[in-house]
Amino acid sequence: MRVADDQRLLIALDIDGTLLSEREDITEEVRFQVTRVANLGHEVMLATGRSSRETLPVLNRLGLTPEWVVCSNGAITLRKDAMASQGYRVEYVETFNPENVLRTIQPHLPDGRYAVEDDKGDYYYTQAFPGVDVTNATHKVPFEELLHRNATRVVVVSPDHETEDFLAVVERMGLQRVSYSIGWTAWLDISPDGVNKATALERVRQHLDISRSRVVAVGDGRNDIEMLEWAASMGRAVAMGQSPEEVIAVATETCGTVIENGLADALALI
Repeated sequence: MRVADDQRLLIALDIDGTLLSEREDITEEVRFQVTRVANLGHEVMLATGRSSRETLPVLNRLGLTPEWVVCSNGAITLRKDAMASQGYRVEYVETFNPENVLRTIQPHLPDGRYAVEDDKGDYYYTQAFPGVDVTNATHKVPFEELLHRNATRVVVVSPDHETEDFLAVVERMGLQRVSYSIGWTAWLDISPDGVNKATALERVRQHLDISRSRVVAVGDGRNDIEMLEWAASMGRAVAMGQSPEEVIAVATETCGTVIENGLADALALI
């Protein structure tokens, strides 16, 4: 039985480390619970740091067709459109000029690997790095060429740094007029100022006319902190079991790790 319209939940799910394991598996337990909750009539959507090109295949794997999808840490929001080539069009996009931030970072991380993602989901990168498939919609370019491309996000990876060392380096950089988050490894995601998953999700929530008390968010990374804070203020915010301490601290609850099918357990309570 489907829920009444005024009982619908907006359920925002991170992808990597939440839906997908490091091997990019989606377990049958997770798939079952995602499908079950969506079939009840709740709005189950993805909110991810991935580009739109990397996100839509995950939707297809799940068999989900939500009205909205948040990509690139909130810089791009897609809306369902039967006339679009992959069933979704870009409804909102936030970009910035990356020159200042790249010139700020590069002296601190001269051996870093740099990439800029544009509003089409294309990557322009200086060296290949984990997490980006360089065989599709990517272009290897000199560092100077990155400076003049309008960006939805900038990615910086420093393989020689441990995470704690990397955090200290980032702290010394004094980054301003951008939003940034740090991944599990020495990975820095930089977005337009004031843009994150939460800002995009709040816009989606208003379009769907779902109460703030009826939002659920599940994530595991530092780029999920604003999203979990947004959900926790009046709704439900779930941190995956392997999340860093600062992510767990802003959630209303913690579930099992991605390996333990924590997302399935969290959704089973709905």
